[in-house]
Amino acid sequence: MRKLIALFMLLLISFSTFAQTEQPEMADAMRSNGKIYVVVVVCLVILLGLVGYVFRIDRRLSKLEQKKD
Repeated sequence: MRKLIALFMLLLISFSTFAQTEQPEMADAMRSNGKIYVVVVVCLVILLGLVGYVFRIDRRLSKLEQKKD
């Protein structure tokens, strides 16, 4: 049973190293078409929206805390 588990673990390790040697085709295609910049801009807009939302909630909460005291 131990030999079977060891063989299975070695097989998994070899699959993971094989998967790391491949180049991601989608990233290359998006980079060549210039669409990677669209993805970056969309991610930045979402991140900035979330940061702005959290900042606005923090200001509202601090106003409510000052009003409570």
